[in-house]
Amino acid sequence: MCTLARLAAVLSSPGKKRNVRVSAATQAGLSTSEDKHTSDDTTCTFQTDTAAGYQIEPKHRRLDRWLDSIVAFSGSEFTFLLILALLLAWAFAGIRLSHDENWQVGISDVQAILSYIFDSFLMRQQFNSYDEALSAAAQLRSRAASHKRMLLQIMRDKEIGRSNTKAGVPGAWMSFEVELPRETLFGRLVTRCAIVIGHIVAICVYWGLIAVWLGFGPKNGWSTEWQLYMNSATSALMVFVFSFLANIRERHSEYTKVCLDATFRVDSYLESKLRGITSDHLTNEVVEITPPEVNILQRAIYYYADVIGTLIGIALLLIVMIAWLAIGPVLHYNSNWWLLIGTYAGLIGLNDGFVLRNVQAKLKDFENVQFDQLASTDEDLFAIINEPLTKAEPERSSISSRISFAVGNVCAHELTVLTGVLVILALIAGASALRWNTSGQLICNVPPSIIESFFMIILITGHNSADYNRRIQIKAMHDRRLKLLAWVHALQESEERRMSMSDPKSSYLWHFEVGTSKESMKGCFRT
Repeated sequence: MCTLARLAAVLSSPGKKRNVRVSAATQAGLSTSEDKHTSDDTTCTFQTDTAAGYQIEPKHRRLDRWLDSIVAFSGSEFTFLLILALLLAWAFAGIRLSHDENWQVGISDVQAILSYIFDSFLMRQQFNSYDEALSAAAQLRSRAASHKRMLLQIMRDKEIGRSNTKAGVPGAWMSFEVELPRETLFGRLVTRCAIVIGHIVAICVYWGLIAVWLGFGPKNGWSTEWQLYMNSATSALMVFVFSFLANIRERHSEYTKVCLDATFRVDSYLESKLRGITSDHLTNEVVEITPPEVNILQRAIYYYADVIGTLIGIALLLIVMIAWLAIGPVLHYNSNWWLLIGTYAGLIGLNDGFVLRNVQAKLKDFENVQFDQLASTDEDLFAIINEPLTKAEPERSSISSRISFAVGNVCAHELTVLTGVLVILALIAGASALRWNTSGQLICNVPPSIIESFFMIILITGHNSADYNRRIQIKAMHDRRLKLLAWVHALQESEERRMSMSDPKSSYLWHFEVGTSKESMKGCFRT
């Protein structure tokens, strides 16, 4: 019974979102004497080189760490440029081989297999990003609770808390760098491409070209060659988009970590200063984030996504490929045999496209809820010190943005995923009616390629929006903590002036440096 119970637990574990339970590292109090002094009373630079930054807890299992390394490599510039070079080589080869069915079927098979593998990598990227975002939000909320406790103590018990203190305005160098840090010419080009590819106009152009292709169908007698042209075009497009999306996600993830690290250092230094003032030694509280309740259909989608994001999905593909190779001699390696693997991976990839968009939207929505709660906690801090709160800018709301947002929401709904499954079943039924001949297999290749390409573009649209919003959130978090730190600085200066008036011997001018110098914030903030 115990064995059966463990087996049942293992089988039911995929798709189950676990609670995130974490606390921020408690910082030691920093006394006034430990601050750097300067004779220039206009200096207000915060030094946080020794403050705790943003750190990701390493995964316990070696297999998980290995998989994450593979995923990171799949999103590297090297991988992207290699795939781009191979696509160009295939395209140039088509000048002579465009009428060769094997040339056209070949790109379909390669695309299907690569897409299947990249589906797993993109899914794992998404889950890793989700875990890291929740952990960061929980740690910031944990430390914010300590900030609140100590600020209340200052305002209630300390005489200095009754001073008429106003925070100074941070220096002009405190402006947020919206673009990626230290981007090369290649990096800027790729970022611009992401904006162009994910724009609603690009989506309309895509469907316009599909309509043109359909318009030539009667003239070409709906021939196999006519179908293969579209199959080849969408296959090449998908190979490009998959590698492009993996690259842009990986680079944006690294950028987010850099900016979170800068924010964590300011936050840690603020905690040290407050502990030095209040002599508070209580550890930062543990914050637990409970995942939202989901319906049965969404739970099933998460289950499938978890399976795809592990080695299980790739292992299944390897099993199918071995079986495909085994039947090659039986089918004499004809065009039907070549199409078989593309048909299987294409149908699975179509479903993965629906699932990827759904998971992307659902997880990002919950991440935003956590950062909104953090902003609410920060609002309480500013209410305590009677300072206005720096709020995040609203998302851009042009007509094209609103249309993109609406289309993305429809594509992300769990019923849309269910519709995708029904489409796949209909395609299988159509191919079976044609006894899985070349035309029957093309039915299971061409429509899935068209639909999956569309969903990959929608994924880029969703990523652009989510990345923009996350940068705005991090900017606001960082600015709020700088302002709190400036308030503490002004508070201590006010107390020093009061003490110097009552006891000149105790007078000295000191200025602590707010730990985000231009060098430490390089890449996140523009000078």
